[in-house]
Amino acid sequence: MQSALFLALQHRGAQMERGGRRRGDEAEEKARVKRPVIKDWKTRLSYFLQNSSNSAKMKPKKAGKHHTYFRPSPEEAQLWSEAFDELLANKYGLAAFRAFLKSEFCEENIEFWLACEDFKKIKSPQKLTSKAKKIYNDFIEREAPKEINIDFQTKNMIAQNIQEATHTCFSAAQKRVYSLMENNSYPRFLESEFYQELCKKTPITRVAQTT
Repeated sequence: MQSALFLALQHRGAQMERGGRRRGDEAEEKARVKRPVIKDWKTRLSYFLQNSSNSAKMKPKKAGKHHTYFRPSPEEAQLWSEAFDELLANKYGLAAFRAFLKSEFCEENIEFWLACEDFKKIKSPQKLTSKAKKIYNDFIEREAPKEINIDFQTKNMIAQNIQEATHTCFSAAQKRVYSLMENNSYPRFLESEFYQELCKKTPITRVAQTT
């Protein structure tokens, strides 16, 4: 009887030990997953900033104008929370938001919005038509490689409009995508660990003066 009781207690102790190790392993695994988050963000962000710089260098600019983007101050980063447009108007903020959308696998929204912004700047009618078709093929048509989430009627309207392209071809779709980002992705970005890190103020170290 005592032997049976001893074996039962020993078995239970072994189970508890295994359970403790398993919970410890799970906690360690979660910590390992969390640690690379900021690093991955910075990798994506560096890519988008570098891509923006390279795009800018392809276009002739005034001599002496550089395209190096510096990390914003906490005060500047905090301004992005006041309005979605504040975020999009900042080069670093835009790159950070693109990196965030890429992490959520919905970067096609910001890419479409940016493509529409560039499209509205085109002056040549021939280039306008070719660009309109490219945007349609990339983002609008069914099974497009970066298909955005818009309704069937808007898709049909765009398909008709690009036959005689104007600067307003994609206006309805762009407003729809802007609204989706503003109401869904933007609030999540503001709550992200990466954005919260940007807003943190570095503690000031005071050096004691000796008299």
